[in-house]
Amino acid sequence: MSNEPTNSHEYSVSELSGALKNTIEDNFSFVRVRGELGRVVRAGSGHMYMDLKDDRAVINGVVWKGVAARLAIEPEQGMEVVASGRMTTFAGQSRYQIIIDAIEPAGAGALMALYEKRKKQLASEGLFATERKKDLPFIPSVIGVVTSPSGAVIRDILHRLHDRFPTRVLVWPTLVQGKQAEKQIIAAIKGFNRLEPDAKVPRPDVIIVARGGGSLEDLWCFNEEGVARAAAASDIPLISAVGHETDTTLIDYVADQRAPTPTAAAEMATPVRTELMSEIVSKERRLLDAQTRVLEAARAGLLAAERGIGRPEDLIGASVQRLDRAGDRLASALRARLDRARHKYGEIGVKLMPNVLSAGFENRNGRILRVGERLSGVMKRVVERRHDRLDALSLGGEALHRSLQKQSQDMAGLGTRLKGSGLRALERQHVRLKGSAKLLSSLSHHNVLERGFALVRNANGDLIRQVQSLEEGEHGSLELKDGIRNIIFSKQSSDRPLSPSNTKKRAGKKANEAPALKPSAKATKSSSITQTGKQKSLFD
Repeated sequence: MSNEPTNSHEYSVSELSGALKNTIEDNFSFVRVRGELGRVVRAGSGHMYMDLKDDRAVINGVVWKGVAARLAIEPEQGMEVVASGRMTTFAGQSRYQIIIDAIEPAGAGALMALYEKRKKQLASEGLFATERKKDLPFIPSVIGVVTSPSGAVIRDILHRLHDRFPTRVLVWPTLVQGKQAEKQIIAAIKGFNRLEPDAKVPRPDVIIVARGGGSLEDLWCFNEEGVARAAAASDIPLISAVGHETDTTLIDYVADQRAPTPTAAAEMATPVRTELMSEIVSKERRLLDAQTRVLEAARAGLLAAERGIGRPEDLIGASVQRLDRAGDRLASALRARLDRARHKYGEIGVKLMPNVLSAGFENRNGRILRVGERLSGVMKRVVERRHDRLDALSLGGEALHRSLQKQSQDMAGLGTRLKGSGLRALERQHVRLKGSAKLLSSLSHHNVLERGFALVRNANGDLIRQVQSLEEGEHGSLELKDGIRNIIFSKQSSDRPLSPSNTKKRAGKKANEAPALKPSAKATKSSSITQTGKQKSLFD
């Protein structure tokens, strides 16, 4: 390497980066770039970062926060756009980029492609379905209008409503073009739905979203996905009146009704007042005519019934005559009744003379005295009998002594009887217990072991009942009458069971046949012994 001096200028990294930045910014202070949007990212700070690309190159783009809020369209990946701005460099990563001041679609074809894409997506979700659309109210009391307050649209709507059917109108002012229009329209639709029906500001019965005509770019805010979804989610019936009759936006498909113009939306929302009044008058006249015909028919029927019934005098004349005759007979009958009563009372008065009454009283007084005398004698005899019974029941010391002595004798007799009864009961229980003990002893397996049988158990202590359950070399135990020995089971020597006599003859051999005791369901009632006779055992 040569250390000779040179005239070439030495740049620092910052100096070279700054020179490149100045050169690029001076030569490309304003550019328009057409390309497809690749990556589109909105940072938390509000700035937007994106890639502009074609089939051979990629340029990084930056949209600052203030500019991003004023963009005419919302950048999306895959959209073909024309970006206007200036070129610069980012020294931190040694790359160049474009600072974007405006973005617009690259012709109507790009917007239509995006429009069709969104339309297919919303249709696939069922937002255009006819069955989800709501009916408009016949006569709304309040109409909400979402539009610009300074345009001709609101004046046309108010004028048309005044001519047809004057109604209260609530206007929610919004932008109808540009980047901020989307957010304001969404907020207006949601705000109308949040109002309460009985609040100071009442909830509308129908909403009209209106705007005048314009180009596709001017009406693009009504093609935004957020506006379409807000209109579809509205609980209040919504009429879309955007543009002219030939203009179609996404909100037209999701709205409950689509009006070709704002004026037509006002006509859809309300009926014609004069036509309603004429119809009401016509129906009132028809109702009066119908009521008149009904009343005339009822009157004709009443007159016909009157002719069939006849005059009232003819109907009640006979009854009146019978009533008069009964009245005359009633007066004479009352006089006769009064005469009979007066004659009867006269006869009774003769019987109530003073001498007659005095004789009657004396007779009854004598009878009462005789009854009193008889009653006095009866009471005296009753008292004497009660006195005699009381004397008989006297509680003197001698009588009590005799009574106690008799009761003591009775108790002694009862004690003797109770003692004898208890001894006899104990004797009967003793006899029953001895019988049960004999029965238990006769059924015990120890008596069987006394006769030369044995109990064969496996290593777990379970009884062995079949030869098939044994395996060669398995350990077990053999219980005889005088003890228990451990054994090992070997192969079978014979399939013929051995009798107790044969078992005694082979008692000196190492192999011994052992009978098994089969347990029963209740040990106190029965026990069965099964002689296996097939196992060959060896004492340990």
